[in-house]
Amino acid sequence: MGVPVIEAPGEAEAECAALCKSGKVYAVASEDMDSLTFGTPKFLRHLMEPTSRKLPVVEFDISKVLQGLELTMEQFIDLCILCGCDYCDTIKGIGAQTALKLIRQYGCLESVIENLNKDRYQIPDLWPFKEARELFKSPLVTPEQDQMELKWSPPDEEGLLKFLVEENGFNNDRILKAIEKIKAAKNKSSQGRLDSFFKPSANPGLKSTPMVPKRKDAPESKASKLANAKKAKTSVKGKK
Repeated sequence: MGVPVIEAPGEAEAECAALCKSGKVYAVASEDMDSLTFGTPKFLRHLMEPTSRKLPVVEFDISKVLQGLELTMEQFIDLCILCGCDYCDTIKGIGAQTALKLIRQYGCLESVIENLNKDRYQIPDLWPFKEARELFKSPLVTPEQDQMELKWSPPDEEGLLKFLVEENGFNNDRILKAIEKIKAAKNKSSQGRLDSFFKPSANPGLKSTPMVPKRKDAPESKASKLANAKKAKTSVKGKK
């Protein structure tokens, strides 16, 4: 279809954030807020939502998020870990607002744990928050000098027909019409800018209504995901 594809050596969100940091892309479009935890400069939500849901595209600027929350990037990472991430469990009873209050009050997870009321909150045994923090700060990504240039190319008509029609039984006429639509869209002389998809809005007042990460539960075991991420990073570093 002519769409550039990148195979990430580690987490997809981390790779996308690295591409955004290096200026290869304008923003990362995802529903996974980990993209912000990995430090992507700009983050878009609802870009791929069906029009029937009528959800406007929301853009986050990490510098404004940090300013609104009154946190450093490292404190924001600690906040996200405390709220719940893919790599370690949460502390039961601590929600987003309490997590933000604790990070603002104590500055880092080490101090939060030291001062936390142990009778009220139970910290998970062997809680790997330090390893999770390191994976967010220094994730396994393609080095900037090795990042590919993202270029769109015309669709491979012969390849699409062979794969979709001959091998998978799709209707020939429907595929041909779809290919023509792709070609027509790419050949339009007037190209819309990305910022035309959403209107600029007034300052939303991040300070009064801060964006705080929500808890989330990953389908994969958190301990397993942390171990796999560390293993992948170690194996790549060991290659000559």
